[in-house]
Amino acid sequence: MGWLEKTYNRIKKVKKKIDVPDGLWTKCANCSEIVYNKTLDENLRVCPKCNYHFYIGACYRIDITLDKDSFFQYNSTFNSSNPLNFPEYEEKLKKAEKSTNLDEAALIGEGKIGGREVAITVTDFGFMGGSMGLVVGERIATVVDKALEKHLPLIIISGSGGGARMQEGVLSLMQMAKVSASLAEFKTKGGLYISVLTHPTMGGAMASFASRGDIIIAEPGALLGFAGPRVIKQTIKQQIPKGFQRSESLLKHGMIDLVVDRNNIRSTLIKILDFLKK
Repeated sequence: MGWLEKTYNRIKKVKKKIDVPDGLWTKCANCSEIVYNKTLDENLRVCPKCNYHFYIGACYRIDITLDKDSFFQYNSTFNSSNPLNFPEYEEKLKKAEKSTNLDEAALIGEGKIGGREVAITVTDFGFMGGSMGLVVGERIATVVDKALEKHLPLIIISGSGGGARMQEGVLSLMQMAKVSASLAEFKTKGGLYISVLTHPTMGGAMASFASRGDIIIAEPGALLGFAGPRVIKQTIKQQIPKGFQRSESLLKHGMIDLVVDRNNIRSTLIKILDFLKK
């Protein structure tokens, strides 16, 4: 047996020893650290090395934010459709439904946090980028109306990096005005609205409901803004500063109120609600 064959056999033996089943480890997109999935889950999908906040779905977000088994989902009379007969739109909706187990990008309802009843909406980036179409806008407006009717604090957790949904054209853009009007009435009548921004929250979502909170909280490192950094760079023909449009930069410039780690979001919301309960 030659040296090359011996070396190959040794490599095969070593590879056999280190082979592990799929799904046990995740590579961090920020620092490239290989993290054991159980450790990642115990840390609410936050990298223990660099504090990178992984995407999480709306249902999981509800679970880690509200009191256990307190969430009551509102029935929605608005269902996804293709009002403009946009090519392949139905297929994209079905694919998003399958991947997220949601029927649209917004999950709405009410529940308790620290024993305090709240109305809540979570938009899910996994469903077509969390983009706001006719159904998402109507659902957000519905939960705002419910909060006003029941005198509940309103919490909207945004994962809407897709902005307004282009497949629905002006019908999607109209939801920006509708949601903004609903929130204006809610706040005029004394309602408390807490906005929680996650990575990414952009476009029409940021320009309407996401930026209108009485208190605005963001997760670390989240991309927040209207147009994206690449679009702005191409438009102004200048280099974008490091950290531009990230949570920390917006906090520095007074655009948001707090940057809070995911592990502390729930406790921070409880403190705010307790402080403002009157």
